[in-house]
Amino acid sequence: MALSATPAPGATSLGRSLHFRASLPRNRWNSFFSLLAALFAVIAVIPLVLVLAYVLIKGGSLISAQLLTDLPPPPGLDGGGIGNAILGTLVVTLIASLVAIPVGVGGGIYLAEYSRSGWFAQFVRFGTNVLAGVPSIICGVFIYGLVVSTRIFFGQSYSAMAGGIALSVLMLPTVIKTTDEALKLVPQELRWGAIGIGASRFVTITRITLPAAFTPIATGVVLGIARAAGETAPLIFTALFSPFWPEGVFNPIATMSVLIFNFAIMPYEAQNALAWAASFVLVMMILGANLFARWVGRFTRA
Repeated sequence: MALSATPAPGATSLGRSLHFRASLPRNRWNSFFSLLAALFAVIAVIPLVLVLAYVLIKGGSLISAQLLTDLPPPPGLDGGGIGNAILGTLVVTLIASLVAIPVGVGGGIYLAEYSRSGWFAQFVRFGTNVLAGVPSIICGVFIYGLVVSTRIFFGQSYSAMAGGIALSVLMLPTVIKTTDEALKLVPQELRWGAIGIGASRFVTITRITLPAAFTPIATGVVLGIARAAGETAPLIFTALFSPFWPEGVFNPIATMSVLIFNFAIMPYEAQNALAWAASFVLVMMILGANLFARWVGRFTRA
């Protein structure tokens, strides 16, 4: 005997009440605020798109092998390139990375693994947050007074080493905060399991927690490098500028950001064009670093 399913009383009216009706005031307000949020998102992205498009139009057409390998021309003359500035930027950024990454990762490990809630750890976290908001020119003036004016490096004043140290100061907050937060996300059970089988704290950190937190730490390091590579003010006070190829880390050195600053204010069209070309190359380098950081995160998660 077949049983016919009879709908429960009120089921039909309940189905109608669950149906989406755009005419309801709450749905209209929901659509309005959704469109408003989308509009604000578009407005937030517009400056980035305009900057990239303008730099591409002004400097992208000048990209050539000569531009990337030659020295800048004397003021007022055509031709030349920005090869020394590209190489100098890589040198200064490498020095900054060699200083900031070990110190920053080590500081983050101490905060997360050895002293999470002590007064010294709280002081370091507060100082890191303050340092992250300090204008970059202040870091340049600080290193100028500490390194350049004292001629502490073999009697040399302006140098690539001073510029790298200035950039490392800017990188430190990002690396420390990223390492600290990344290690906090590692489950405590992993540490307990390692200690339970007799591993020391050092072995637990190097074999368990650091590999588990590699993705966010690497992302923070790459973002810190990208920020340092685009700074100008600290390098004006420390690395200065040189129209020649790098002559060592204890001598003045050309960098992309300082070259853009110097050439953009010159009253010569050739130098202005090189400034736009250097801007395009620098933007592409920073954009590539950010994309690489995202790729590292996705690759390690996969």
